[in-house]
Amino acid sequence: MRGAPWEKHLTIARIACYFYGMPLLFLALLVLAHPLDPLSSGEILKTAEVLRGAGKVNDQSRFSLIALHEPPKEEVLAFQPGGSMRREAFAIVYERESNKTFEAVVDLNAGAAVSWKHIPGVQPSVLDEDFEILERAIRADPRFAEAMRRRGITDFSRVGIGDWAGGYFGEQGEYRFRRAEFFYKDSTNASDRVIENVTAEVNLNTGKVIGFHDGEVVPIPPAGAGIDAIPAAAPREGPKPLVITQPLGPSFEVRGHEVRWQHWSFRFGVNAREGLVLYTVAYEDAGRMRSVMYRGSCSEMVVPYGDPSFGWFFRNAFDAGEDGFGRLAAPLEPLTDLPANAMTFDAVMPSERGDWFSIPRAVALYERDGGLAWKHNDRGRNRNESRRARELVLAWVATVGNYDYGFNWVFHQDGSLEMETLLTGFMETKAVNLTKVPDGPHDHELMYGHLVAPNVLAVHHQHFFSFRLDMDVDGTKNSVLEMNTETLPPGPENPYQNAFTMKETVFHNEQEAVRQMSLAASRRWTVFNPGVRNSLGYAAGYTLLPGENSVPYAAPDSWVRKRAGFINAPFWVTRNDPGQIFAAGLYVNQSKGDDGLHRWVEAKRPIENQDVVLWYTMGITHLPRVEEHPMMTVHKATFRLVPNGFFDHNPAIDLPR
Repeated sequence: MRGAPWEKHLTIARIACYFYGMPLLFLALLVLAHPLDPLSSGEILKTAEVLRGAGKVNDQSRFSLIALHEPPKEEVLAFQPGGSMRREAFAIVYERESNKTFEAVVDLNAGAAVSWKHIPGVQPSVLDEDFEILERAIRADPRFAEAMRRRGITDFSRVGIGDWAGGYFGEQGEYRFRRAEFFYKDSTNASDRVIENVTAEVNLNTGKVIGFHDGEVVPIPPAGAGIDAIPAAAPREGPKPLVITQPLGPSFEVRGHEVRWQHWSFRFGVNAREGLVLYTVAYEDAGRMRSVMYRGSCSEMVVPYGDPSFGWFFRNAFDAGEDGFGRLAAPLEPLTDLPANAMTFDAVMPSERGDWFSIPRAVALYERDGGLAWKHNDRGRNRNESRRARELVLAWVATVGNYDYGFNWVFHQDGSLEMETLLTGFMETKAVNLTKVPDGPHDHELMYGHLVAPNVLAVHHQHFFSFRLDMDVDGTKNSVLEMNTETLPPGPENPYQNAFTMKETVFHNEQEAVRQMSLAASRRWTVFNPGVRNSLGYAAGYTLLPGENSVPYAAPDSWVRKRAGFINAPFWVTRNDPGQIFAAGLYVNQSKGDDGLHRWVEAKRPIENQDVVLWYTMGITHLPRVEEHPMMTVHKATFRLVPNGFFDHNPAIDLPR
């Protein structure tokens, strides 16, 4: 990762080198280095070179992933700046000819392969080469030309091909495959000019079309309904300028990948699978750094669509595990994606051939106004005491096909940490024979979506995000409890029938901690350290406050529920295991549901006074509206981690005017 803070420190190091020689340059870089820093471009190249030199890979091999092999937690927590540290890379290699997947760990310090093993029966995430094979196979198949001619299309260069992961529906063989949909390309946005009722499946090992489906001809929606309908020449008159300035510079300090701001301290990195990862989050309290969370990320997400037709039933996108969130990070545009005071950082990503590429401005860090922090107007003494809040935002965006997903980690001055998930882009649509909603009973097509333009239906769907939160509240020995509020029954303890109470239940094992939401109980969950108490005797804790959420509507025994078991409940707890990072398992592409969070909790491992991980599934049910077309305004969904017994009083009481 590169960007402003690295450039600043490297400039200082270069000056030191000019005047004092190479030893000071080496020392300057060494002090900045940390075991959790993401792989550099040189380390990515070295990983591939070591495996080539060992005879493990060749020019036909494809790297599905090269990422930091994170050191054991105990090593990271014991690390001292400038000290020696483990530096390893983890790689997933695919051999198309033999249809085999391998995992490797490379010791970058020693320049040697530590491990190399074949992982049978799995398919790594999508490769750019997969689409090239898919498109070549489809365009060479005579059924493609016939289907297009049926729809009056003779210029096949105007036919675009969109690809989808094959998924698994009970009958798929062990070969690697993907599915295709089609759209018409012209000067307007392709998203609405769908060529409906045509799909194909391609065996990516043989490069042959193994299934082609050509159904009823539906007129292609007219041009001009998509993103190009956005007025470019004569937009509305804008509001008067709003200027964001920090004349004395930002209040945060960046050292390599470490950030310090308003008592907060944390690190961050980016990898090709998860995208942005938050590390070693701590809060300074009375001069002492107190740990809150060791590692936080969006572990997985899935988007199941609700249309059962042959062209839609398979559309259950696992955007992290199948496609790779990180490699799809979008360069953030100053002044539109970001405010004027944002600092940005580039991200280095591995290519599938063992090379690397850079995503400019992949991550942003900035301060923003946080509104009113707290206030009281003392009428008796005619005295007002109020404080304005400031927030620190660590942001990135992944563009996955038609959707753009923003993720903002928001740090608050009162010790709370918030995740803002931003959904925008454009909706996945299908072509229909309707130009307007009919009077009376609705057409059958409208069971599965909403008409958003003439002949254009946006299909009902859901988004489920799984956040993995490795909590270390004042250390690694934590427990988890559930808080439920209930009304007391009428009687001697509730004579006026106004009483309610909150009950806390501590979870003993992982399976007990698979929990649903409850509006009736105002349910929430707290991770706490039984060995650390505040001055009032409460155990130091952090409470997870849910925001918007939804249940899944796919049937419990549907394949998407089997493969994405994490959507079966919004809250889970597991014992920390470095091999259990991804909620649907490491290998999601064409998975059968044999791995993942729903399987791990079957072990019923004890979770009292242990190193525990919270998993929070955020569900959003999207029933499309006309007003979300042709582009969706941002839909924001959040959850918060708030201190509960962690401090002796409100830590934001000392905010200056």
